[in-house]
Amino acid sequence: MGAGLLVSVDPEAISGSNTQGLTLDQVAYFGKCLVEITPENLEPNLAFLRQNFSKLAIYFDVRKLKSWDSVIDVLNNGASKIFVTFEQLKVLSQEQTISPDRLILTISLVNPQTDLTKLKAFLEGNPKWKTTEWAFDGGKGNEHLDEVLKDVGNYPPSQDQTIYVRVTSESEGTSVLHEYPGNALIISSKALTFTPPKEDEKLIPAVELVLAGATPDRKTGLYATVVVDERDVALGLVWSSKESIAEALKTGTGVYQSRKRGLWHKGASSGDTQELISIGFDCDKDCLIFRVHQKGRGFCHLGTMSCWGRTSGLSRLQRTLQERKVDAPAGSYTARLFNDPKLVNAKIKEEADELCEAATKEEIASEAADLLYFALTRCIAADVTLEDIERNLDLKNLKVKRRKGDAKPQYVEEKPVQDESKQATSNGIAGQQDEEVKEAVSIPKQPSDPAGKTESGRIQLKRYSTSQAFSDDVLKSALQRPSQKSNEKIMSLVHPIIADVRSNGDAAVLKYTHKFEKATSLKSPVLKAPFPDSLMQLPEETIKAINTSYDNILKFHSAQKPTSDLVVETMPGVTCSRFSRPIEKVGLYIPGGTAVLPSTALMLGVPAMAAGCKNIVLASPPRSDGTITPEIVYIAHKVGAEAIVLAGGAQAVAAMAYGTQSITKVDKILGPGNQFVTAAKMIVSNDTSAAVSIDMPAGPSEVLVIADKTADPAFVASDLLSQAEHGTDSQVVLIAIDLSQDELQAIEDELHKQAHELPRVDIVRGAIEHSVTISVPDLEEALKWSNYYAPEHLILQISNPRSVLPLVQNAGSVFIGGWTPESVGDYSAGVNHSLPTYGYARQYSGVNLGSFMKNITSSEVSEQGVGQVGYAVVELARCEGLDAHKRAMELRMEKLGLMEKKQS
Repeated sequence: MGAGLLVSVDPEAISGSNTQGLTLDQVAYFGKCLVEITPENLEPNLAFLRQNFSKLAIYFDVRKLKSWDSVIDVLNNGASKIFVTFEQLKVLSQEQTISPDRLILTISLVNPQTDLTKLKAFLEGNPKWKTTEWAFDGGKGNEHLDEVLKDVGNYPPSQDQTIYVRVTSESEGTSVLHEYPGNALIISSKALTFTPPKEDEKLIPAVELVLAGATPDRKTGLYATVVVDERDVALGLVWSSKESIAEALKTGTGVYQSRKRGLWHKGASSGDTQELISIGFDCDKDCLIFRVHQKGRGFCHLGTMSCWGRTSGLSRLQRTLQERKVDAPAGSYTARLFNDPKLVNAKIKEEADELCEAATKEEIASEAADLLYFALTRCIAADVTLEDIERNLDLKNLKVKRRKGDAKPQYVEEKPVQDESKQATSNGIAGQQDEEVKEAVSIPKQPSDPAGKTESGRIQLKRYSTSQAFSDDVLKSALQRPSQKSNEKIMSLVHPIIADVRSNGDAAVLKYTHKFEKATSLKSPVLKAPFPDSLMQLPEETIKAINTSYDNILKFHSAQKPTSDLVVETMPGVTCSRFSRPIEKVGLYIPGGTAVLPSTALMLGVPAMAAGCKNIVLASPPRSDGTITPEIVYIAHKVGAEAIVLAGGAQAVAAMAYGTQSITKVDKILGPGNQFVTAAKMIVSNDTSAAVSIDMPAGPSEVLVIADKTADPAFVASDLLSQAEHGTDSQVVLIAIDLSQDELQAIEDELHKQAHELPRVDIVRGAIEHSVTISVPDLEEALKWSNYYAPEHLILQISNPRSVLPLVQNAGSVFIGGWTPESVGDYSAGVNHSLPTYGYARQYSGVNLGSFMKNITSSEVSEQGVGQVGYAVVELARCEGLDAHKRAMELRMEKLGLMEKKQS
C-alpha cells in the first residue's frame, strides 16, 4: 500500500481503556500503526506485536532501547519497520541480514541543524541510505522540512522515498500531504474520530487525512477502488467517495459509491456482506484499496467470489473445503477426511514421500498438488486458513537471522540404525558430525516462553526480572533444563541399544562404534593394559599439567579416607561398628563427542585408585582412526586402569553394565554425559539382573553465577561461557543482584565479545539460546532461586562470598569469589568436577572418595549385652509376628537363664 496515514497508538488504545479517539480495532483499518517501545514496556509490546501481527503492519519507535538485542527482538517478532536514531542506524546498517527498507531514520525538526552535519557525513559514506525512509519529529507540520531536504540534497524528495511527518491538526496534515503527496502523516489515535466531532471536541475526522493528497477521477470526483480479500486476490473494481469511506470506517463494513444509486452498502440486499479489514492507496495515491473479508456467495452479483470469474488454485480449494466442512455431501471423501484425523495424517505422510520420490516436472507438480490438498484439509479442520499460513511465512521472512534449517536426524536419508537410536550414541549427539553439532539440538520450550527465542547475530541470555511482575511459575519455566523436555522419547531411543549390546556383546559395540565414530578399522571394542608407549606421546607441558592436577586430586581425595573404623558401644555389651571397603570393579565414562575431556578421566580415575578399586575400566568414544586421545591413555596408565572401552553413549554404558566377551562387567558406573548417557545409566541401574549402581544422574553441564555490583563483567561472562561451550544442551544462568541496565549491558557486551573469540562459538550460541539472566533486588532472593535451581556449579562473584556459604543448600560445587573460576575446579584445584546436574544437587553429592567405596556395619553382643537388649528384640519381633526372629533371641536368653528370671 501507499504511505498515507500512520496512526500512533498509546497504551490506552492497546488496552481498550481510552475515552476518546480511535480504538485499536479502528486503527487497524489503516493497515498499520506506530508504537513507542521502551526497556520498561518491551515484553508487553512484544506480546502485543505477536498477537496483532496478523491484523496490521506494526511500526515501532525503538529510539529509547539501549540493548541491540532488544532492537533485533522487535524486528524478529514481526515489526514491519522501526524508527531509529543515527547511532542505531550506524550499527544496524552493518547487519547484512537487515533490509534497509525496515529502518526509518528519525530527524528532529525542533533544531534540525543539530542533526544535519551528522546526517550529511553519514550519507557521504552510506549513499544507499539517501533513498531510505526518513521521519521528521517535533516542530509543526512541514516547518523546516524544505530546508532540511535541500540541505542534504534531497529536494524535492523522490517519489520512491517515503517521508514521515508528525502532525497534530487537520490543516497541518492536509498541507504536508498536498506538498509531499507520496509521504505519510504520523498522528495520535487520540486525535482522530470516525464520526463528525462535536463542537467542544478537538478531534480530526480521519477521512480528511486519509484523502489528503489523493487523486480523484477528474470527471466524477470519485476515487477508483480495488476490492481485495485477505490474500490480496482482487474481487472487483468500484468507486468510493468521501462519504462512502467515512461510512465504511464508521461501520467496519464494505461501503462504496455507486455512480447510479449513490451510497452502496455491499450485501444490504443480497446478504453477501463484507467485513472491512483495512483501507489504503496504491503507490501514487490515485487508486484506493479496500481489503475485506467477503461473506456469502462472493463479491460479484453473478454469485462468484470475483467479478473476474471464479477463483482458482489454493483460494478455490480453501473455499471448497470450508464449505464441505460446514455441509459435506454424505459419503464424500473430504467429509471422511474431516472425520478421520488419522487418515488425513497418514495421507500427508504418504503424499510427502511420493513428492520426494517424484522425478519429472509433471510428477512433481501432481504429487505437490496432492500433498497441498491433504495439508490444507488438515489445516481447515483445525480452523487454520491460507491467510494464517501466509502470515506465518511473512513473519518468518521478517526474521533478521535464522538457523540453518538442517533436517532432524530421523529425516536424514541415511539412518545409521533402523530403530532411530542414532541420537543416543556417542555422548548423545547423533554421529558427532561437526555440522550436526553446530545446529542447536536443544529441545524448545513452550511457544509462549521468550527464553531461547532470539535468533539474531547477538549472543545474549534472555532477561527476566523479579521486579517486572514475572510470576514464580514463569521464572521456574525459564530455569527448566532444555534436555528435561523429552524423557519418554529419549528412553525409547536408548532401550533398543542397551538390548542390542546385552544380546550381542562385542559385535554390537563394534557395530555402533563403526557407524557413529567412523572407526571402521577397529577389530576389538576394548584396549587392554599395558598400554603401548606409542599411544601416550604427549608434550612435556601437557604431562606436567596432568601430573599437577593428578597430585592435587589425589591429595584432596585421599584426605577423605577414614583414619579408623567407627566403633560405638550403644549400651553395655552391645557394640556397633562401621568399616569401609572399596568397590571392586568400577566403570568410568569419559565423554567424547564435542570435546575431549581428559580432566574427567582424572576426576574419576584418581579417586578410584585412591579408594583401592581392583578393576578400573574406562570408556570413551575413539577417534576415526580407532585410537583414543593420548591424554586419556596416559591417565588410564597412571591410575592403573585395566582397559579402555572404545565406545561412547548408551552402548558403552550397556557394555560395562552387563559385560561382553572382552569387556569386564563392573559393579558401579560413574561419569557425566548428556541426556542419552544419563538415560542409559538410569535404565541399567534399575535392572536387577545387571546388578550395577551409578553415581548420579549427571547430564549436560550447567553453571549459575550470582553477581553483584562488585563483580567484574569480564569474569562473569567468562564463567558463563566456560560451561556454555560444553554443548548445545548445556545451560547457564546469571542471577544479577541489584544491577543497573548499564551494569547488565556491560556483562552482555563482554559475553557477546568473548563468545565470538571462541572456536566453539556455534556450540556456545546453541547453549545461550536457552539460558537466562534473572535480576533480583537482594542476596536473599538470589539464594532463593539458586537453591531452587540446584546448580551443578555455583559461582559467587559477590562481596564477602564466604559469609554466604551457610545459605547455600543445593549445589554440586561452589566457587568462592571473583578469583576462582569454575575451570580451576574442572582441572587442577583438587575438588571433583563430576557433579549432579538436572537439579539433582538437591539429593546427590558430587563424586568423591566415598563414591568408590561401600560401608559395611557390624554388630557384636556379649552375654551382658543379651541381658541388656534381648527383651527389646523379643518384644518387637512379637509385634511384627516374626516368630523365627523372636526365637533366635529367646534361645540365647534361655541359655543364660534370662527367660526363667523373667517368668519368675
